[in-house]
Amino acid sequence: MRRVLLVVMALAALIGFAPQASAQSGSNYIRVMHASPDAPNVDIYVDGSRVLADVPFFALSGQLALPDGTYNVAIVPAGGSLSDAVFEGPLSLSGGYTGTVAALGSLSMGNFQVVLYDDDFSPVPAGMARVNVIHASPDAPAVDIKLAGTDTVVASNLSFTDAGTVEVPAGTYSFDITPAGSSTVVFTTPPLRFESGWSYTLAATGFLSSNFWVQSRVDFIGQ
Repeated sequence: MRRVLLVVMALAALIGFAPQASAQSGSNYIRVMHASPDAPNVDIYVDGSRVLADVPFFALSGQLALPDGTYNVAIVPAGGSLSDAVFEGPLSLSGGYTGTVAALGSLSMGNFQVVLYDDDFSPVPAGMARVNVIHASPDAPAVDIKLAGTDTVVASNLSFTDAGTVEVPAGTYSFDITPAGSSTVVFTTPPLRFESGWSYTLAATGFLSSNFWVQSRVDFIGQ
C-alpha cells in the first residue's frame, strides 16, 4: 500500500539503524529512500538539529525507532542552512507504525513527489522469501516483472510509484523487466539470492534512458 504525502516531511529519519523484524511496544519504525535521480545530495534536520549530512542518490536507510509523537523535518541542499530548506513539514507517528518514506521522481521532469509505503514485517513462511518491488524510475512506462527468460509474471502493470509484494520459494533468481504487456526486455537483474524467511526490497531507480538500475536491499533477516 502507498500513500502520497503532501509534504516531503520524512525524507529524513536517521540512516544506519539495523532493520528490525517487528516493532517493539511503543515504537514506530521508519526508514528513508532517496530515489530521485536528479535531486542533489541533501542534509536532513529533525527538530532543528542536523542528523544526517550529504545524503546521496540512491540511499535506503535502516530503520529508526521513534516513539509516538510529531517531528519537524527539514530537507536542505547539502552544505546549506535551515533557511535554505527546500522542504519542511511535520511527521506524526503512532501505534507501532512501520513504513518507508521515498523521495521519487525528477526535478527536471516536474514529477518529484514523496510516497509513504507501508512495510510488512510479519513473519515469512518457512521456505519462502518476501520480495517488495517499487517502481521508482520517473521516465519508465508501466512494467511487468518476470522470471528471467520466461513468461512467468511475478508483478504486472506497475506504474511509476506503484509497489507490489510477492512471496517466492527461497532460491536464486534473475528478473526481466518489460513494458507492461510486452515481451521486449529492457533490463535483466543480476542473479539475486533470496533466503528462507527473509524479506527484501527491490527498487527500479534512475532514468530508463540513463543510469537505470534495480537496487536490492534486505528488509529483515528471518529467524
